[in-house]
Amino acid sequence: MAFPLIKGNTQVVPHIGYPTHSFKAPMIYNPYFEQAGIDAVVVPMGVKPEDYAAFLPAIFSMENVAGALITMPHKVATVAMLDEASPSVKVAGACNAVKRVKTENGSRLVGDMFDGEGFVRGVLRKGMILQGTSCLVVGTGGVGCAIAASLAKTGIARIALFDMNTASMEGLASRLHENYPALKVETGSNDPAGFDLVVNATPMGMEKGDALPMDVSRISPTTFVGEVVMKTEMTAFLQAAKDRGCRVQVGTDMLYEQIPAYLEFFGFPTTTAENLRAVAKLQY
Repeated sequence: MAFPLIKGNTQVVPHIGYPTHSFKAPMIYNPYFEQAGIDAVVVPMGVKPEDYAAFLPAIFSMENVAGALITMPHKVATVAMLDEASPSVKVAGACNAVKRVKTENGSRLVGDMFDGEGFVRGVLRKGMILQGTSCLVVGTGGVGCAIAASLAKTGIARIALFDMNTASMEGLASRLHENYPALKVETGSNDPAGFDLVVNATPMGMEKGDALPMDVSRISPTTFVGEVVMKTEMTAFLQAAKDRGCRVQVGTDMLYEQIPAYLEFFGFPTTTAENLRAVAKLQY
């Protein structure tokens, strides 16, 4: 591919995490910026945890930084460094996008969380109406918390959470109660019977032979089933659900669907997940 020409007025989007060797964002954003004629570039920046508290404020002292993508291991630590956090950040307890907003007295660091937004946008674009529905989220680690936060924002009526880590599960339930008091929140069961949407937000499915995250025979054919595992597109769990007649969403949909939300947050022209997939495939 032809690499974009970086000029004096190019806007920089740091992609901050550690280590950086598995970062996928530059391979999606940068071809899109080039195709759309946007003078911006995503740059991986490897920052160790012990350096992060000093690094994040320093990076925003640069006037050509449009915003920052935050990934592991910094998503949780970022929350305490924000001047303003979205409801999704408050529920998820983590942040993966930060921008500087200028005020009369200086500037503020504003953060949001888009892992769950990508999942929800994908489900909505596939035709599911989430308002008033019941949802089961199995796995309350970082991605499960983010998905639960974004689902709550859509006006679902009921959410059930399950994780072997009881403290994580109950902590998420407490934050949902606090931020969405009208939402019915249940914990402690991964039985998918009776839910409109079920989500595997665990790593189960990354390796061949992994146990299924729930009893697929208990899933109704009318249930929408989502997955977060990206290593294998059609995991055994999704295939089993599809065989029952369920509509499904693969893990990589969450990645591509969240990027338009990031673009909007940073003030760039947005696009579709389909276009991002096509451009990334063409360029790489």
